[in-house]
Amino acid sequence: MDGENKLNFPSLPASKEDQLDWAYPMRREMQEILPGLFLGPYSAAMKSKLPTLEKQGITHIVCVRQDIEANFIKPNFPLKFRYLVLDIADNPVENIIRYFPMTKEFIDGSLQSGGKVLVHGNAGISRSAALVIAYLMETFGVKYRDAFSHVQERRFCINPNVGFVHQLQEYEAIYLAKLTIKMMSPIQLGRSFSLQAGMPGSLKRTLEEDEDFGGMQVTAAQNG
Repeated sequence: MDGENKLNFPSLPASKEDQLDWAYPMRREMQEILPGLFLGPYSAAMKSKLPTLEKQGITHIVCVRQDIEANFIKPNFPLKFRYLVLDIADNPVENIIRYFPMTKEFIDGSLQSGGKVLVHGNAGISRSAALVIAYLMETFGVKYRDAFSHVQERRFCINPNVGFVHQLQEYEAIYLAKLTIKMMSPIQLGRSFSLQAGMPGSLKRTLEEDEDFGGMQVTAAQNG
């Protein structure tokens, strides 16, 4: 991977020296993880918080909830903000990797248009934190541990469940493989098929599963 297909990533912004000391009630608010990218709990996206959302310049919201939570975790301002609604359970066996690409596309679209995006689940601790960590990993080419530390410095209460942690650790190899394949010429791509055939079963299967994630957004939106 260090040859002609060298992947270039931007640098992860340095930690601010004026980082606020974490106080327990801050878990009920959203925090800015990167310029324009916020992570928080559902309480930061409730109807009473519209003035705060507008003051912060939020334009896009990733709303994470499983179907049984849809009655009390929902897009409250469909006419004000653009939403991506994801049906994800906070369960160690939940396949959260399949949501990483669409979440990255949504966040990138928001930031590139000059907008700001809030990613929230229920508590802003496990599911939404995992999505933000994956975004940092893929955007800046950093390992899980470094991405986790960056997010935790800004929202100390994050704690992705053990299944999500394992998937985040696996994701590094997956997104690097996909980026490398994307950069290859057609001749190099032909050679890579034999390489992919020799992949560990679980990694190859996950890459294949990623190809059908497009249909998940429709399913998720219907639950709203």
